[in-house]
Amino acid sequence: MRTTFVRALPFVAFLTLAACSSSSSSGSQPTGDAGTGTGDSGTGAKTDAEYEAEAVQGMHDQLLTDIDALLVGANAIQAAAPDNLAGWSDSAKVDNLKAAWVVARAAYEHAEGAIAPYFPDIDAAIDARYDNFLATLGPTGDDYLFDGTGVTGMHAIERIVYQTVTPPAVIEFEATLPGYKAAAFPATEQEASDFKNKLCAQLIIDITNLRAQWVEANLQSVGVAIAYQGLIALMNEQQEKVNKAASSEEESRYSQHTMVDLRDNLVGTKVIYGIFQPWLQSKTNATDPTKDGPTIDAKIQSGFSDLASIYALIGGDAFPAVPTTWSSESPSASDLATPFGTLYTGVHHAVDANTDGSIVFEMNAAATVLGFPTFTR
Repeated sequence: MRTTFVRALPFVAFLTLAACSSSSSSGSQPTGDAGTGTGDSGTGAKTDAEYEAEAVQGMHDQLLTDIDALLVGANAIQAAAPDNLAGWSDSAKVDNLKAAWVVARAAYEHAEGAIAPYFPDIDAAIDARYDNFLATLGPTGDDYLFDGTGVTGMHAIERIVYQTVTPPAVIEFEATLPGYKAAAFPATEQEASDFKNKLCAQLIIDITNLRAQWVEANLQSVGVAIAYQGLIALMNEQQEKVNKAASSEEESRYSQHTMVDLRDNLVGTKVIYGIFQPWLQSKTNATDPTKDGPTIDAKIQSGFSDLASIYALIGGDAFPAVPTTWSSESPSASDLATPFGTLYTGVHHAVDANTDGSIVFEMNAAATVLGFPTFTR
């Protein structure tokens, strides 16, 4: 879940956007050389309306596949959850539960960028962090960790399942939060039953609700721009996820799985971006490379490759250790030379919205060419 959301336009604004895009696509285009990239039935080139229709269908089908994978993963989590207290003492059963969580986690991180802007409430129920929930619940917090109310979702499950390996710094950070309740395995038969049949069941309910709404969502009317903007926001969020590691506020903080989250975000973004790629490539502009679709696309692809290389330098599932002297405001040269400092510098350069050539900068340029709103923090 992103803590800095894309500034989403109201649905009515996207209705207007979709209408304008369709009405202007026969014989004209928002940017580029006149008559280039829109075409007509006589030349065989596609119109903006046809590209938009393909994007709508492609997004719907791809994200439905991801949501279905997420639902399968959530059901696997519930199936693996021990339904009695003895099961929580069986390390093999707990390991199976962890493995199911990892599979479900990957499915959500693939789809998060495009889904979260459409359904922010469901995104929060599925993916909000513990501190996000407590900020809403207030000082009373959530005293009972095992039901389907209060703190819910993937991180609520993760927090319990991985409590024996949670880094001490994470516990120290969370203990300062109003309403804090220490994580623990179920200690009674009732708690074991509730974890499986209430907390895990609520995750399935939320994902099932997401699937139902996605199937019914009329993306043509809403406009694909909101999903594209969400992809940019997710790439921008990569630097926030790295920043939060320094204060033990990172996303999958209990399982120490956040490095995998970042890699999965990138994989999912590349797949959904690929749906828009032919449309962008059709927008040629021989006189201005900053508005030329193929040129912008090449820079975006280069940015994806660079970020993947940065992530590949880090082995394993967890972030590298944060130096004890680390300062996000003014990191020292020695701290920047550490594996975490290298990751921090590389990610910030790769996604900084103000850096010409970065993923976010170029995806914003592509948004302009396609007639979409650009991402703003």
